[in-house]
Amino acid sequence: MTDTGPATDSRATPSDTTAPGTPPAWYARPAAREWTCAPAPAEVRAFHVTLPEYTPTPLTELPLLAAELGVGRVFVKDESARLGLPAFKALGASWAVHRVLAERASDTPVELVTATDGNHGRAVARIARRLGLRAHVFVSQGVHPGAAAAIEGEGARVTRVAGDYDRAVREAAAAARAEGSVLVQDTAWEGYEEVPARIVEGYSTLFAEVDGQLADAGAGAPDLVAVPVGVGSLAQAAVTHYRSRGAHGPALLAVEPTEAAPGLASLARGESVTVAAGETVMAGLNCGTLSGLAWPVLRDGLDAAVTVPDAEALAAVRDLAALGVSSGPCGAAALAGARAALTGARAGGRRAELGLGAGATVVLLSTEGREANPHGAE
Repeated sequence: MTDTGPATDSRATPSDTTAPGTPPAWYARPAAREWTCAPAPAEVRAFHVTLPEYTPTPLTELPLLAAELGVGRVFVKDESARLGLPAFKALGASWAVHRVLAERASDTPVELVTATDGNHGRAVARIARRLGLRAHVFVSQGVHPGAAAAIEGEGARVTRVAGDYDRAVREAAAAARAEGSVLVQDTAWEGYEEVPARIVEGYSTLFAEVDGQLADAGAGAPDLVAVPVGVGSLAQAAVTHYRSRGAHGPALLAVEPTEAAPGLASLARGESVTVAAGETVMAGLNCGTLSGLAWPVLRDGLDAAVTVPDAEALAAVRDLAALGVSSGPCGAAALAGARAALTGARAGGRRAELGLGAGATVVLLSTEGREANPHGAE
């Protein structure tokens, strides 16, 4: 990816630190809207359209949330039924596997290996099954047994790891090297960038759909997009999509669990850092380290980051359900983050940093349905 270089802004200041040594709950850098980058490949959506189960996921307008948040319109991108699965992850995994297989010199069947907090692993397992390939999925200790069973139900071999997501990634990478398998991981590190980059490209279809759906609704471009963040690949795709259209695009808000916020901690430090991830019902966001590919893009292109506790994510799950949107805690984190940013005692300053007026259009990315996270949906 090419870009115009890192953006700088003297107003980029962390705030609301809750206790010494803990990451701040809020971080903003308004100059992010001046940064630009190259777009994702145009052929990604053309590939997805060829898949048998492809259909755009709903973009649901919720006027009650608009009234609550004090904005003009609120739309929720509902990823609870994406390509036959209850989360958005299949967009990235399908495109990455397609490109890996197209570029292989041999037609010999391969095994796909990955680590997961749930949704990504099931997506890789489903794709492997459809293509007649084997899949080996490493699941971290925080993954609910129901989510692991769903991965096994796709025909994958599941290895349970006595450790967190980062350890599961290390063990999956080691197994892929030892077995000569193809690692399909949605986080990148030095020497492993090509497949994660393809996964990020795959997510561009989601944002292309949002563009068309907003236009159909007479809403135009969004003013704020709230994105749940785990390793940062979806947020990287969001930044790439909106910052590839020139300066002064929408404000982009990253939302992380209070117990696992490497993105906000990294933004506050000005360098990528690893945090100790604790227990959270937002299992798919329970990561301690950002993707190496995502970090520089998030550093330069994100307007703000906020952390939300489990209780607020679960409240958002219930509220979205009451409005007809099936969302697990990871997906509902977008609503919880928007509430943290746009309501409460500090809302005026945060709205100013985000450049939001009373008539703003807000898009919340609900990245999973309730089925995707059995534990968090209880």
